[in-house]
Amino acid sequence: MLKFSRFGIILVQKEIITKATLEKALEIQSKEDPAHSRGLAEILVSEFNVEHDKIYSLLAKLYAFRTIDINKQQVDDNHIEHIRNILDKIQEDFRKELLVKKILPFHLSTGHKSKLSVLAANPTDKSIEKIPLYTEYKKYEVMYCKVTDLDALIARIFPQEEKKNEYLNLIEESDDEVVNMNEMFTEEKEGVDEYELDDAINSSVLVNLYEGAIVEAVRKGASDLHIIPYKKSSVDFFFRIDGKLQLWHRQNKTSPEAISAVVKDRTSGVDRFERDTAQDGFAQRYIDGRIIRFRVSIMPITSSEFERRFESVVIRVIDDRNVITDFRKLGFQEKAEKDFFNSINKSKGIVLVTGPTGSGKSTTLMAALYHVIDPSVNVLTCEDPVEYAIEGARQLKIGNKLSFEQAIRSILRHDPDIVMVGEIRDKITAETAIKLANTGHLTFSTLHTNDAPSAISRLFKMGVETFLLAYAMNIIIAQRLVRKLCKFCKRPLSEEKYQAALDLGLTQEDIESGKIYEAVGCSKCTNGYKSRLNICEALYFTPEVRKAIVESGDEIDEDAIRKIAEGQGMLSMLDSGIDRIRHGLTSIEEIAYAVSED
Repeated sequence: MLKFSRFGIILVQKEIITKATLEKALEIQSKEDPAHSRGLAEILVSEFNVEHDKIYSLLAKLYAFRTIDINKQQVDDNHIEHIRNILDKIQEDFRKELLVKKILPFHLSTGHKSKLSVLAANPTDKSIEKIPLYTEYKKYEVMYCKVTDLDALIARIFPQEEKKNEYLNLIEESDDEVVNMNEMFTEEKEGVDEYELDDAINSSVLVNLYEGAIVEAVRKGASDLHIIPYKKSSVDFFFRIDGKLQLWHRQNKTSPEAISAVVKDRTSGVDRFERDTAQDGFAQRYIDGRIIRFRVSIMPITSSEFERRFESVVIRVIDDRNVITDFRKLGFQEKAEKDFFNSINKSKGIVLVTGPTGSGKSTTLMAALYHVIDPSVNVLTCEDPVEYAIEGARQLKIGNKLSFEQAIRSILRHDPDIVMVGEIRDKITAETAIKLANTGHLTFSTLHTNDAPSAISRLFKMGVETFLLAYAMNIIIAQRLVRKLCKFCKRPLSEEKYQAALDLGLTQEDIESGKIYEAVGCSKCTNGYKSRLNICEALYFTPEVRKAIVESGDEIDEDAIRKIAEGQGMLSMLDSGIDRIRHGLTSIEEIAYAVSED
């Protein structure tokens, strides 16, 4: 039986968490490696989404740490400079560790007995104990500070825009060097010295621009960085944030070939001298105290200047901090979440997630996998490419000697309990998934279809028999991601948009409630939106749905299946979106766009 700590009991007494949540958190803690186990507070915040400051403010009181309110404390420019001076005296790696952990040296008292005052979002963090070992400050006092206040203070000390400008200014100050590089690329002669070009690129400030773009992409939460030639001597850098491309910077007086060469030089698995075929590579960087991985795709593209050899570069940011390990945090609506939970807790059957590229299919499957992974089961995944390392799973390595199709065929001989097939691509993968499900394995996979019923038709047309389809499936989830309205600037719907709301399916009563909002835009968001959430339809395979599939003739009757499912409580994609609008989470424009093809 798990023993409750005094801190846990107080949290329950103050109704910050429930007793059930405490028990689950303690169970997670008991399964962790004792040498690297997390504290109860950290588990509650990261795994159960309990508000950080509610937990740690109570922890600070319990251990008698002083609390400081930054809003009431005068932190002027002189004080900011004072903090910077303290940080400059701390070795770089340890300084990064402190800042990542939200630990900030705040004030150094001078005199006979100097003492360092330290602010911390978690005053019990073990990194604080290293201060006397890794710095010249032997005496220190720790004070608790709200994490939002600390973030704001750190942003003042290290303004991100200033960092971006630092990279860009380096370029502007070096126009001559960039122009010289352009000449090297545009000279029409046979004997261009690639070694001379290599030296020029490696010493070029274009490296700073590229590295700065990568850092900014991570810090701004971009999923992808696009580097695209713009005319003959300019290059555009775009970030994909919340599903939309946004221009971050246009670099003028720079040859697109020069930027491509810089990217290739800093990417593993690609050939710098190959400019006529698609290439895939990878890279990793240490950014803000974390290893961040990048998948790099390079493709040759045409231009109006036929003699030039332009290339498009897309870099996928793979940040493990973005992995959702608790499927409850996916934010499914009540009925969909209940059916999803029932489906992934079965010992066999297929859990299929469908939707277009960028709809969050992989995120959903990762969260489902983490729910079922256990030391008592053999979990195999077959993905091409593998993006995230999944703790507790054996991820098959696809390469020249083991293709995706070969790996799929070999899975059954490797004694699996649970299998994730990255994507059902053809009849081979479809039949393997069906065979796994029908031989007692829980199987996860994805498919590219617009809605849940059409996934059944797609599999049927691949050659899977209706009887096998009906009894192999647990659930099909079709989903989209829509942008979430910024909570700071959203406003009630304008009168001129009333008709559009009614056309979408909202009622006059909905509009008059004042709970239907539209995007505005402020300094805390992008054009009125911040982050994303899903809309989905979850087709749970009840006996009635299975019967309808088995009784299908030469063609699956998608409308009949949809009618049965909706009669049993399934929300359509549109109804799911309307529900999100009614809760003030997104706009009518976002839902209309997301379901426009349905």
